[in-house]
Amino acid sequence: MTTSITPLARLQAIMTQLRDPEHGCPWDLAQDFASIVPHTIEETYEVADAIASGDRAAIRDELGDLLFQVVFYAQLGKEEGAFDLDAIATAISDKLVRRHPHVFGELDESDPALLNANWEQIKAQERAGRQADTSVLADVPLALPALSRSVKLQKRAARVGFDWQELAPVFDKIAEEIDEVKAELPGADPARLQDEVGDLLFAVSNLARHLQVDPEAALRGTNAKFERRFRAIEQRVQQRGETMATQGLEKLEAHWQAVKENE
Repeated sequence: MTTSITPLARLQAIMTQLRDPEHGCPWDLAQDFASIVPHTIEETYEVADAIASGDRAAIRDELGDLLFQVVFYAQLGKEEGAFDLDAIATAISDKLVRRHPHVFGELDESDPALLNANWEQIKAQERAGRQADTSVLADVPLALPALSRSVKLQKRAARVGFDWQELAPVFDKIAEEIDEVKAELPGADPARLQDEVGDLLFAVSNLARHLQVDPEAALRGTNAKFERRFRAIEQRVQQRGETMATQGLEKLEAHWQAVKENE
């Protein structure tokens, strides 16, 4: 009699075999929690790229790669006797139920603003119960992309009133930071210039937050647009039997405008 095995159980069994001390894979055996982190971050971005492409098969495959990362961490935790995949699933299930009292509890509320305030209050209580750092800015992950982390820091500060309520001072702040970058030129000290440019980027991310625009998504979109247009310029130049290096900025700008008009 053949016993069926679920796809997730099969994946766990494969992971266990990969980490088998005698017959496992040398690469997988050499990994630890810290060494896997860069791969997890990379897989997360690949999921985002697949979603942006709209290719459902690619999304499935990339989500599989990301799921494998979770299974890998679960295996490491199991080997240490710290946790396993069931413990991870239980913890997230408990958290979701706890953070949605309007769905699983007795809270009768439908106002999005009040629900969000309640969500943040529950998260704050959770943080207070597990760490000594009671700052409003506690546990904003350092590994987040810098633009995303700046928005999270700003949102946290806004909870206690450290935020502009109108757009005008947000724009004024950007103009101020641009002037401060200009003031460092020419012959700027690299460290000072980096600091001022960082201030400018922080101010721009603050504008994005006020406009309810995800700066990471916005910049990804602009990167994709730039790449698409630049590749189109390359094709135009190649079709003419010419090279990019001999065009000069004026001709390249003319190509750029032509590509924009044809989009």
